[in-house]
Amino acid sequence: MRKLLAAALCLAATATGCGASVEPAKEAKDARSTAVTLTNCGHKVTYDKVPERVVTNDVGITELMFALGLEDRMAGFAMPDDKGDLTDVPWKDGYDKVKWLSKDQLTKENVLDARGDFVFAGWNYGFREDAGFTPDALKKLGIPSYVLTESCRNGRSETARGIMPPLDALYTDLTNLGKLFGVEKRAATLIAGFKKEVAEVHAKAPAKSPKVFLYDSGQDQPFTSGRYAAPDQIISEAGGVNVMHDVQDSWTTVGWESVVERDPDTIVICDYGDVSAEQKKKFLLSYAPLRHVSAVKHRRIFVLDYVDLVESPRNPSAIARLGAYLR
Repeated sequence: MRKLLAAALCLAATATGCGASVEPAKEAKDARSTAVTLTNCGHKVTYDKVPERVVTNDVGITELMFALGLEDRMAGFAMPDDKGDLTDVPWKDGYDKVKWLSKDQLTKENVLDARGDFVFAGWNYGFREDAGFTPDALKKLGIPSYVLTESCRNGRSETARGIMPPLDALYTDLTNLGKLFGVEKRAATLIAGFKKEVAEVHAKAPAKSPKVFLYDSGQDQPFTSGRYAAPDQIISEAGGVNVMHDVQDSWTTVGWESVVERDPDTIVICDYGDVSAEQKKKFLLSYAPLRHVSAVKHRRIFVLDYVDLVESPRNPSAIARLGAYLR
């Protein structure tokens, strides 16, 4: 499965190369040193120079840098080691070259120890107030940052996230990073390839869209995807409809009663963490309140990896695989 995934991603993003063939972006080597202004989470942000020692948090964010060929601009990444096998992916060379700074949450100490000059993370993807690790805190240390667009807070509550459709968030970040690092052509080529792959899958969608529920974790209350997390558009472009699309947040908890009421035809499991996909499936199939839900009755349960389901360059491939299952 992972070899098939790597092949599919290579076809979708030929500009990046695959495996040992990945080379640092030539454009980035000659990137200009003048200031660049970007719109990030609805705010204009000016960066005085091209970062040279980027620190990233989590697998999707890290692979956005790798997909753009920017591993030579990285000082390291933080990531728990429960995010799947990273040895057989298109960006293996990036993981081999860039230092794994921490298998816990990213901290200011990690960034300072790595002599980082830029942090690319997101709210609940590294940035968090409780530990004082925020863009404002980094700014006080003289370290600029960029917030993952999927995670932008939207003002509907103190923590609600998401300001645009998930794939638009992906394309926005690739475009912004391309501009910041001087790899606009590479970013444009990636985006064009992703859009073409997504359009081809969407064109094959079933006439009647099956209802899909994304199950991440939790037994008392399920953790799932509202309209602004990547699974929402992965599901819709694959030909389904997210039963939690009306929830104006990204990753969030809901009640099981709402899942039962909406009666999904298919459940997609997010595979990561200490609880395996098989254990999650066993729970869903044995949980009494779900026994009359169509997906459970017909055992229509599909598994995608964590990195497929957060904003990352693997999203189009996830759409293709889910689309094939839904058909």
